[in-house]
Formats: sequence, C-alpha cells, structure tokens
Amino acid sequence: MTQTPTHAKPNTGRPEWLPEGRPVPDLKTAIPGPLSSAVVERDLAVTSRSLPRAYPLAPRRGHGSVIEDVDGNLFLDFNAGIAVNSTGHCHPRVTAAVQEQAGELLHYSASDFFLPIYSEMCDALAATAPMSGPVRVFLSNSGAEAVEGALKLARYATKRPYVISFYGAFHGRTMGAVTLTASKSKYHKGFGPLLPGVLHAPYGDDSTFEHLENTLFRYEVSPDEVAAIFVEPIQGEGGYLVPPAGWMARLRELCDKHGILLIADEVQSGAGRTGKMWAIEHTEVEPDILISAKGLASGLPLGAFMARAELMESWPAGAHGSTYGGSPVACAAGLATLEVIKSEGLMENATNIGQLLIEGLTKIQAEHPDKIVDVRGVGLMIGVEFATADEAAAVQQRAFERGLLVLECGESAIRMSPPLVVTAEEAQIALSLFAEAVAG
Repeated sequence: MTQTPTHAKPNTGRPEWLPEGRPVPDLKTAIPGPLSSAVVERDLAVTSRSLPRAYPLAPRRGHGSVIEDVDGNLFLDFNAGIAVNSTGHCHPRVTAAVQEQAGELLHYSASDFFLPIYSEMCDALAATAPMSGPVRVFLSNSGAEAVEGALKLARYATKRPYVISFYGAFHGRTMGAVTLTASKSKYHKGFGPLLPGVLHAPYGDDSTFEHLENTLFRYEVSPDEVAAIFVEPIQGEGGYLVPPAGWMARLRELCDKHGILLIADEVQSGAGRTGKMWAIEHTEVEPDILISAKGLASGLPLGAFMARAELMESWPAGAHGSTYGGSPVACAAGLATLEVIKSEGLMENATNIGQLLIEGLTKIQAEHPDKIVDVRGVGLMIGVEFATADEAAAVQQRAFERGLLVLECGESAIRMSPPLVVTAEEAQIALSLFAEAVAG
C-alpha cells in the first residue's frame, strides 16, 4: 500500500490531509472500508491469535485527536491508543525531537554504557516524582517490563517473598505482571502455575482492609513477609474504577504499620491524564515506587519505574538491566512529552475537558438510566458503566460506526481516554456521537 508523505501547511500546524474546515468525523466509505477490510484479512492470516481486537480500525496516520484510516475516513480518537498518545498524534514538538534524535543516534545500550539522553530522561522524570526525598529511575520498553522490574526490586530490597495486588487489577501480561493481574480469569487461563507468592484482595472499599487484616494476614501470610502492595490509584483495564476518598491513605497506613512497600502502578493513569502528573497526587499519599509507561513518550515504547533512592541503591550492578530500555529515540520523545505537558497546560486541559465530559455523560445517563448505571472518572480518565457487557460492546461498535473511537474495559464499561490536547469542541462532538450510540 503506497503512502504519500505528508507536509504541514504553513502557519497552521495541520497536515495536508486534514485541511481547515474538514469535519471530524468524516466517513467516506462503509465502515470498515475496502482497504481496511483487506488489512484485516491479511492481519488475521498471519498475526498471533492472542491479539484482542476491538473493531476493524486500520489507522494510517493521525494528528491531535484525529485518526485517518487507510480508506481516508476520519475518526475522533477518544481512546488515544489505550491512553498512550498523551500529547495527541504526531505532536510537532515530539515529532521534531524524534526526527532529530533519529538522525544522530538510534541505539546504544544504557545498561552497559553512559548514554547521555538516558540520564537526562531519568532526571526529568525524577523531578516529577510524587515522593519526598531523592529518587532513582530505571527505564524500560513497556509498562509490563517496568512492573517486572519493580517486583524484583521490592523483593530484593525487603528480602521478603510475598506481594499483594487487587481484584480488578491489570499490571500486564508477562509472567510476573500477569500473576499480579486479576481483572479477568482469561489472562491466567492456560498459563499456570503462575509466579508463587502473589496474593489478591478486594479493591476500593472497606472490605479491602477487613480482608487484608482479618483474612489474608490471619490465615495465609504474615504481614512481615509481604514485600509490597501493588495498586493502581485508579484501576484502568479493570473498569476505570476510582476508590473513595481516604482509601489510599488507609492503604499507606497499613503498609507503614507492617513495613510493606507501596507501589503505585500509573502505567495508564499517569503522565497528566487525571489533571495531575500522577493520579496518586490527588490523594496526597506518597508511594515508595511508582511505575509509568503508556503516555510517557506520546506513542514511542518507553516505560519506567522510580523508587526512593535507598531502595534503588540496595541492589548491585547487574541485578537488573535492559538492552533496549531507554532507547535514545524513545527518551527524546519522553523529554519532549514532559515538556509539552507542562508548557502547553495539558494537565489543566485534562481537568477542564474531563469535567465537561463527565457532565455531558451524566446527562446521557439520566436520559438512559436503563442502559447506563454509572459515570465516573478523574480528568481524562473516564468510565461509563453499562447495565450489561453486551450493551457496552454494542455501544462501542455503534460509536465506531459513527466515527468515534472508544474502548471497553472492566466487566461492562466503556472508557474515554482522549489525548490531553482534546478541545472542548471535540468533546461536544464526542458527546453527541456517544449519545447516538447509546440510543441505538
């Protein structure tokens, strides 16, 4: 399939394929179109059957909150590649940083050599850390890798064998990460036995502490053998669930009581998505280790975990490493992403547009109380809970057919996680399309 190069129009920042005045969405073919259908056919013939596809979207290129598919149809992107394209698709400052770095150095391993941009990225990330005192940073290629590294560090630093995560949690699909994951049983099916020493507890209500103190610590494991508790400050794939006020503080108190490390998995909730750099900042709780990925480099593969310095200083050289983690090109994108989030007010925009969306979705809920049972979220991390899983799946499909890209999560929810550059006008269009999809 031949693709012609794109060039931004002078003084607009918009590419030629997205001229001023062209509506978004703009669907020119049946959905999916013929070229998209051909991509799907080829894909299904050669790719792993393990890949869970939501709907037959074949993206060609993007700009801001807009995706164009291979048939030339325009979609309004309200999933951002699963909360990844934080600064929007192909933000000019991020793209320029990637292009400049790609022309200078594509790779040199930071595990074995002193790659300058690696420590520059670590320094910039450490400056955002939601914990007091010095921190150290390790860069990886993905969120799952960062989870694995944090798990290793927690066990090494504490010399304790057990870890705890929560029902509904999603921490990745590699062996340690998938053991921590408990959002769907299908993620475990066929892969046992999983990593030993991982236990789970209810998430986000008073039963958490009753279960931990009076069941888990009473019958299964002594708390002085627990290295860490992994927690998503807002559960992502598990349903965009927001715990009540004070819940995270109680969890911090429990960890302090028993000498357990608190590890915040912010792979989906971080990088400004909730209106703060890290979702845990809304709770005024400090973690011991924080994990990031997804939106950290606006689409390039970059993950990280940062920890209080004394923890990261406890393991010796060679205890953990990565050939590709902290790639020069990914680091360039990460540095540009952090700068854009800060300088362009994207966290404030996430707060404002998020409030607009929640208000609009609440009105849609009031019009369809038989279909929508809850609207929840913080910033641009918003979940809409439906009465049934079938209804959520049908609304996701109908939204796609109207040119709005959203994505299911949890048992019966749809997430809205648009790029942080989304505008109020785009939000209103999305609400209108979503209302149509809900009405059927």
